[in-house]
Amino acid sequence: MMRETSLPRAASPFLGFARLLRRYGFAIAPEQVSGFMQAVTLLGPRSMADIREAALATLAPPPDRRDEFEAHFQSHFYGNRSAVVEGDADEETRIKDDGGASQEEIEVISHQEGGELSSGAEQLSTRDFKRDDDNLAAFRRRLASALPARRSFRTVRTHSRGKLDLRRSLREIVSADGDVPSPLLRRRQTVPRKLLLLIDVSGSMKLHTADYLKLAHAAVQGADRAEIFTFGTRLTRITTALRIRDRDQALARAAAQVNDWDGGTRMGPTLLAFLSVPRFSAFARGAAIVILSDALERGDHAELETAMRRLSARAFRLSLATPLAGDPRFRPATAALRAILPDLDDLVDGSSLAGLTDFILSLARPAPAAATIWKRVS
Repeated sequence: MMRETSLPRAASPFLGFARLLRRYGFAIAPEQVSGFMQAVTLLGPRSMADIREAALATLAPPPDRRDEFEAHFQSHFYGNRSAVVEGDADEETRIKDDGGASQEEIEVISHQEGGELSSGAEQLSTRDFKRDDDNLAAFRRRLASALPARRSFRTVRTHSRGKLDLRRSLREIVSADGDVPSPLLRRRQTVPRKLLLLIDVSGSMKLHTADYLKLAHAAVQGADRAEIFTFGTRLTRITTALRIRDRDQALARAAAQVNDWDGGTRMGPTLLAFLSVPRFSAFARGAAIVILSDALERGDHAELETAMRRLSARAFRLSLATPLAGDPRFRPATAALRAILPDLDDLVDGSSLAGLTDFILSLARPAPAAATIWKRVS
């Protein structure tokens, strides 16, 4: 985000308003802040109504929080403190993008508790990955051809089952002095869909994150359009690190980038932070999304429910792989799991690498919705 010291003094109130909204949990990307300030510039502004309309158009508060937005607007620009919705701004969710962008701060509300191993407290640490003998080579070789496919708008030449390539056909007719050759055809290409892995690195997932990172490295090596993020109390993109062919070097670099190993978890806020960055949100559009997490969200799960609903609307297929499902007695009985189950296409066992690789390789095959399967089991 732009530094306040580099801006004209008159721009400070507008930047401060965006920061205020972030502090109270509004998902606002840096691009939206820039757009807000540009809109104010274009409008003059001639009145406070212009500033309000610019804020509504660019910062885009969700409809269910419009009253809260209005209260913060009144408080910030008019000094009407009595209009502020009661609530405390809690800790921030930081985003780290390994693609070269600076670290962005997305501040969110987190008033939650519960879970013996699940916590919202930030605990920064590092992680070392030991060399072992597991072999993901077969998964890496098969992944590109096994992923779900979509029809691209780009076309290729074909000898059958295509549409007439009128331009090439007319060119051939002219070159053949009016003779009508065999029709020349083109068809739309079929390309693999994106694969997006969101990996929980909180303390409750400590026994599984090493295997998940090895799986993620194999996925990046096997699929051109795989994207990998980790989340706990922060959100970190590690795709670039995992593009290194040597797995040990790749995991060492990824481990150095992630600061919140084995700490707390804020699943809902971090997923909302992911969706608030347009470039990240674009990764989810039409993708096969696999979330590797126990989904032990603490306290109020409203943010998690909102994030999963938005992810489901963007994704081709949204799956949650939880190691808890490795227990035959497992049922989606927590309030958070019950709330997000209708948005999931799959709720599967994430306790073993073998099971996960088999599941990811089967993503192109249709299956009953998660809610349907678990209703039968329950």
